[in-house]
Amino acid sequence: MTFFSVLLALVIEQVRALSPNNPVMALLRLHAQSAAHGFDAGKQKHGVLAWLIVVLPWTLAVALVYYVLYRISFVLAFFWNVVIVYFTLGFRQFSHYFTDIHLALNNDDVLRAREILQEWTGIEAADMPVSEIVRHTLIHAVIASHRHVFGVFFWFLVPIGPAGAVLYRIAEYLAREWARPADDRTEAFSGFAQHAFFVLDWIPARLTSLGFAIVGNFEDAIYAWRNHANQWPDTNEGVLLAAGSGALGARLSGPLAEPSSLDALTPGEGGPLPVGDDCTPRTLQSAVGLVWRAVILWMILLLMLTIAIWF
Repeated sequence: MTFFSVLLALVIEQVRALSPNNPVMALLRLHAQSAAHGFDAGKQKHGVLAWLIVVLPWTLAVALVYYVLYRISFVLAFFWNVVIVYFTLGFRQFSHYFTDIHLALNNDDVLRAREILQEWTGIEAADMPVSEIVRHTLIHAVIASHRHVFGVFFWFLVPIGPAGAVLYRIAEYLAREWARPADDRTEAFSGFAQHAFFVLDWIPARLTSLGFAIVGNFEDAIYAWRNHANQWPDTNEGVLLAAGSGALGARLSGPLAEPSSLDALTPGEGGPLPVGDDCTPRTLQSAVGLVWRAVILWMILLLMLTIAIWF
């Protein structure tokens, strides 16, 4: 049932993408804002309480509905799974930015590509060269593809099923939303949400990175994973981006890297060598292929697991 739930949800999502402003997301946004406004008193324990008040009702409600439907009918439980995966997957919620940037660069409309990148990421993109536009697009696309697709896959496959997908999606949203600068938001309050998502994402991030390595340039991906993941403050993101960089053959230097010293290294000097070439618009097409090959890999593994369970 798991394989066909994911497959059907993917097909529906490709045919009719879910709007980021759908009623369910609007309700979650309101719930999160209310919890933050009501509980943020500047201490971490308030952040823990607010996180639980948001996450537990949604997760337990989804689990309870699934249990009741499964007791009534296997078919009803199957369709509930499809609905939950459809609402938690978000392939098309970010891919249109990626596609629009790709089309703009192919049409030599660099100004439009900068505008889309700034709208998507919030990065100041004025006067940004094409190589940097592509690099930042790839960075955000790799992370988004993991959090909106592969991370959801993993948590949907754990024994709690659809409740796991909801848990992961809400934890990701709270870590991102509560970390945004706000006049009435304290750092101590938002710290727990970020730490909780880091823990939930630790295994999925490494499985996604391994998938990128398998369907891309395996040797460079593993080398970059081992030597360049520490260029990023968040180690989960560092593993994803380092493996993605090696798998694509594109240089995605992190903010903690020192490109000048890395570029000066030669074999035998004892330091990690840079992986990949400078980013070009053609690299964006390679990234599309990498992500889809990784999706197919996950689906094949899921199908094999389903067949094994049947037998």
